[in-house]
Amino acid sequence: MPLATVKEIWRYPVKSMRGERLDETVLGKGGIPFDRGWAVRDEAEKTIRGAKHLAGLMNCSARYLMDRPSHPVPTAEITLPDGRRVKSDDAKVHAALSDVVGRAVTLWPLQPREKDEHYRTNVPITDIEAHLRGIFGLEPQEPIPDLSAFPSDVLQEITVYASPRGTYFDAFPVNVLTEASMRYMASLLPESVIDVRRFRPNFLIADDAAGAKPVEFDWVGREVGLGGARIAAIMRCPRCIMTTRAQEGAGVALPRDSAIMRALVRETAQNLSIYATVVSEGRVAVGDKVNVG
Repeated sequence: MPLATVKEIWRYPVKSMRGERLDETVLGKGGIPFDRGWAVRDEAEKTIRGAKHLAGLMNCSARYLMDRPSHPVPTAEITLPDGRRVKSDDAKVHAALSDVVGRAVTLWPLQPREKDEHYRTNVPITDIEAHLRGIFGLEPQEPIPDLSAFPSDVLQEITVYASPRGTYFDAFPVNVLTEASMRYMASLLPESVIDVRRFRPNFLIADDAAGAKPVEFDWVGREVGLGGARIAAIMRCPRCIMTTRAQEGAGVALPRDSAIMRALVRETAQNLSIYATVVSEGRVAVGDKVNVG
């Protein structure tokens, strides 16, 4: 394979908010420690929600205050769209986030897997096709993504629950994106702002691959070494409406861009990056080599 190295490591303290970059991490069975350690709960629907439904979350950013007491996850400091900061243990955090998303929400740390009701999707779905089209940002003529690549136990879990119990992940603990995929998207959409923040990987991989195509798709079914850790590439990652959402705040603002979804549907069956699980734990740092077995 082309020479590849770990270029960026991302952790997201709060589900669907902008994350923080790390120089290194010790990758465990559950992914990067404390990734998606917090999430918001829609109090009207009694369900954990992300930016698929609450777009305003993507205009907030979060970082951990690792020197503060933690149980079960560290305190997170959230920067709101207007620049104000609020901590996850501040009694005012729920009202502040409710103002941002325009609904009554509360902020929750990870709960034990056994707390089924915390994770359960409590909103009855009367029209599954309309529901999926909304989540995936599809136009009427576009096909619904093929979800058959999900292992049956994972698909059953995320059908009944808002996330796999004991986590706030969408499905798997690790997401990997290559710069080749970024170049590919930029070649399809020269007028769009193609930015890693749209795709929210844990690991962005630098590569010297010739041309532009999602090279990580070829890793599915194989083991990949990231520094001192090894992951199993499980499947291509189906992409939802979050890739098209506007993101304001620190850095270059990302405009709302539905062209990204149109290109994904047309060219990659709506997939970009890969989902993975951890085979062997270990330290991973920026600059480490990536080896595909």
